[in-house]
Amino acid sequence: MNNFTYHNPTELIFGRGTLEHLATKLERYGKNILLVYGGGSIKRTGLYDKIIHILRAEGCQVTELPGVEPNPRLSTVRKGIELCRTNQISLVLAVGGGSVIDAAKGIAVGAVYDGDVWDFYLRKAVPNTALPLGTVLTLAATGSEMNRSSVVTNWETQQKHGASTTFPAFSILDPEHTFSVPKDQTIYGICDILSHVFEQYFTHTTEIPLQSRIAESIMKTVIENAELVLANPEDYDARANLLYAGTMALNGTLPVGVVTDWATHAIEHAVSAIYDIPHGGGLAIIFPNWMKYVYKENVGRFVRFATEVWDVNPADKTEEEVALEGISRLEEFFIRIGAPRRLADYQIGDEHLDSMAVKGTPYGPIGNFKVLEKEDVREILRMSL
Repeated sequence: MNNFTYHNPTELIFGRGTLEHLATKLERYGKNILLVYGGGSIKRTGLYDKIIHILRAEGCQVTELPGVEPNPRLSTVRKGIELCRTNQISLVLAVGGGSVIDAAKGIAVGAVYDGDVWDFYLRKAVPNTALPLGTVLTLAATGSEMNRSSVVTNWETQQKHGASTTFPAFSILDPEHTFSVPKDQTIYGICDILSHVFEQYFTHTTEIPLQSRIAESIMKTVIENAELVLANPEDYDARANLLYAGTMALNGTLPVGVVTDWATHAIEHAVSAIYDIPHGGGLAIIFPNWMKYVYKENVGRFVRFATEVWDVNPADKTEEEVALEGISRLEEFFIRIGAPRRLADYQIGDEHLDSMAVKGTPYGPIGNFKVLEKEDVREILRMSL
């Protein structure tokens, strides 16, 4: 295990009826609120009305930024920054899934920065301050409610990059707010959660039994609850388990003392920067192919994945056979829950393979489990067609 420093300042408020805590949280901040949300689902479910009622009861002045895209646009973040400056916003409140929260993080750091917020995503600058940010989560997926990561797409240049921005001060997670999530978005969220764990689980770091077992527990919890949620979207316990698994998958618990990878996320970002596909769908397609491409770098880690997560029986099998069976079990699971299998499912062919390989390696080689050059990225994409 490597040395590490762990710090996570987000207050997580979890469970049924926890929206009532929003009023208490608001007391710590000023009255000028920027309310950030997506395409309108929070209005259809009634969540918007509940939040507006709370904000008005607390005497808040509310400025709204609706319409945050599934792959949030830089243009939307810039619009939010301008709203913050014009209206002297004291708290950014994001209501929605990871895309809404990611956009809100960009807004929170950009509003107090003298330059262009895109500097953070191009690694030209690092945020050192931000407006306070609160979140009300409506989707189990990205873990953005308890980390400082933000991913934004510059549609004009077809670039999709992540940045380390700001932690939410507080996040409210009521599993009932996820009951109305459409089936396809639920599936994408499941794939996203598992993918976050994969990025931190497949490592060459040794002597990490606790981190490994926590990761395996999260993966098994997601697998066990996925089909329950898809069969009954209002299964509270299954929704709660998925929601908390999504938070734990990317709140800084898993990577302590571990060298992580993140190559597959970089590859998917290159794909969705051009084609604007759902992030979780892209990861479901690319990850099994990344696994097939890199497993020989540490067959033992994939053997553990197969036996501990998928209960593969290693008797009378070589290590390679066990490893490949584990990858096959993952593919079968993705198929069973209805995740996309090939890039062709999104009408993506080979016409932009070279461009995606370049966009997937914007700062040079990616990954740590196996360091991937541009040619490696191109081959993984080709395997994913």
